[in-house]
Amino acid sequence: MKESTRALLAKVSTATLCTALFKRGLRNQFIQDVRPLNPNLPNMVGEAFTLRYIPAREDLNQISVFQDRNHPQRKAVEECPPGAVLVIDSRKDARAASAGGILVSRLMVRGVAGVVTDGGFRDAPDIAKLSMPAYHQRPSAPTNLTLHQALDINVPIGCGDAPVFPGDVVVGDGEGVIVIPAHLADEIALEATEMTAFEDFVTEQVLGGRSIIGLYPPTDEQSRTDFASWRAACGR
Repeated sequence: MKESTRALLAKVSTATLCTALFKRGLRNQFIQDVRPLNPNLPNMVGEAFTLRYIPAREDLNQISVFQDRNHPQRKAVEECPPGAVLVIDSRKDARAASAGGILVSRLMVRGVAGVVTDGGFRDAPDIAKLSMPAYHQRPSAPTNLTLHQALDINVPIGCGDAPVFPGDVVVGDGEGVIVIPAHLADEIALEATEMTAFEDFVTEQVLGGRSIIGLYPPTDEQSRTDFASWRAACGR
C-alpha cells in the first residue's frame, strides 16, 4: 500500500468507505459485530495478515501446545509485518478468547497497526489502555484453547461475515472495521477523501438551517457553486 493511500484512509470514516464500495457493487466488506476497545484512538489502517481458527479438538489443544515455537497463533504474532493488521477468523465465537493482553502488547511493540477478531479478547481492560487499535465482539476470559484451534496463517478467511484476503486494506474507526480489496485501495482512498470534504460542507450547511433538498445529493447548481467556494475558502 502506498503511504499516500495510508495517509488518506487515516482521515476518512468507515461509513464513507462503505458508500464508495457500495457504488462498485461491494456490499459485504464491513466486518459485522466488532467494536473498538478504545474508540478514541486514531483510525487503524494496514494491510491484512490473517489467522484462521477452527473448532478445537480437545486432544490437540492441551496447554502444552504453547511450548511449540511453531504454534500458529504464536507464529502469527511474531510474523505479522509492521504496519499490517492482524485479522483473526474466530468463527464469530466469543465464548473463548482469540488472544490476550500479552500477545496484543507484543503486536503493538512490533509496530503492527492493529488487530481484529470476530471473537473476543481476554484482558480486555488492559488492551483498551494500549496505543494500538484493537477490535473484537466482546470480552472473553477463557483461553483460546478452550474452543479454538489455530490452524492457518495468511490465507483467505471470513471475519464477521466479510471476506478478507491477505494484503487487503483494513480500516477501522469508532464505528467498526471495513476491508477494501487491495486493487481498489488507491482509488477508494481518493474518492472517500473527496466525499468527506463534501459531507463536511453539507453538515455545516445543515447545521446552519439549510434543507437537504438539492444539497444532498447536490442537484442544484447553487449547491455545487457554494461547495466550490467553501472548499476554496478552507483549503479542502
